[in-house]
Amino acid sequence: MMIGVGLDARLELPFGQLRAAAQEAERLGFESLWTPAGGVPDSFHVCAAWSQDTTLRTGISVVPAARMWTPLSLASQAATLAELSSGRFVLGLGTGGYGPGFWASVGLPDRPIAVMREYVTAIRGLLAGQSVTAGAIIAREGAGSGAPGWPQSASLGLPDPVPAPVYLAALGPQMLRLAGERADGVLLNWATPDRIAVSRTRIDEGAARAGRAPGSVPMTMYIRVCIDDEAAARQAFGRQVLGYAMGPPGIPPGAGYRGLFAQMGFDAQLSELERQRDRGTSMADLVDAAPDEMLQAVGYYGPAGPAPAAFARLSAGLDEAVVRIVTAQPGLEPVVQAMAALTPALIRAAGAS
Repeated sequence: MMIGVGLDARLELPFGQLRAAAQEAERLGFESLWTPAGGVPDSFHVCAAWSQDTTLRTGISVVPAARMWTPLSLASQAATLAELSSGRFVLGLGTGGYGPGFWASVGLPDRPIAVMREYVTAIRGLLAGQSVTAGAIIAREGAGSGAPGWPQSASLGLPDPVPAPVYLAALGPQMLRLAGERADGVLLNWATPDRIAVSRTRIDEGAARAGRAPGSVPMTMYIRVCIDDEAAARQAFGRQVLGYAMGPPGIPPGAGYRGLFAQMGFDAQLSELERQRDRGTSMADLVDAAPDEMLQAVGYYGPAGPAPAAFARLSAGLDEAVVRIVTAQPGLEPVVQAMAALTPALIRAAGAS
């Protein structure tokens, strides 16, 4: 299993400190660097800097494709980074949202599987140097000869393209199967080890459709960790968990990450937390009320000592596990302390014992 580190805009590190953290990650033995899109500094620029500052593979997990990008613009950015990094860049795609309101806001039908099938197929084709015709959904069939920034047919004009793997973010069974069938890898999120195993089964079902061998489509996942005094770490970590796990008002409890956490056994706990939220309970108090069982099922918070063993347990079944750092205090120092507490050597030693 590869072990990487994930750094993002929530850490509020300026660009120079993100670069310094990446160099420290390489010194500590990490094998990849990951960041999500959507914040500032921009993720493509961050990965470009990291590829110059280190020898590590870089990746974006994930680009909210349907919300912000066309396949042509994404492929152009990914091809540039692939060349700049000598093939050490991974492009991760996600929908960027869910539900009828979201899809209406981006001018596409509420058909996430069909939309992402077109995105992944088009981007992989463009990155392979092919001329690609826009799919009916992306091109908004019946609305003209293409969509803004996406002509009916396009090519990057690459005679000898540098490989740039395209990973697909997936939660539900249909998206997992699509990833196994069409993508170069799969990006999971907030999954317990049992859920990782279920995901592997669904991915392999999709891979079989395309004649791919079982286990041939790698699974990568962020595992959040916060290293600090336990009370402070629990608050910082719990805010991120609940920010995903609690369903926004009006959203069906089976949708998105709320549905994922329900399937992992936490529906009743989240329903109670949502009732408290709707009565005006603060986020700090909601985190205090959240059960330890739920928080510890998807990540780690607390002192450094037990962290490697917890991470090794939580990453079982993955091909690549990413230490996604959450901090309770600002600045570069707590980021470096977290990386030092969870080096690949420490995690592998804990997993072997």
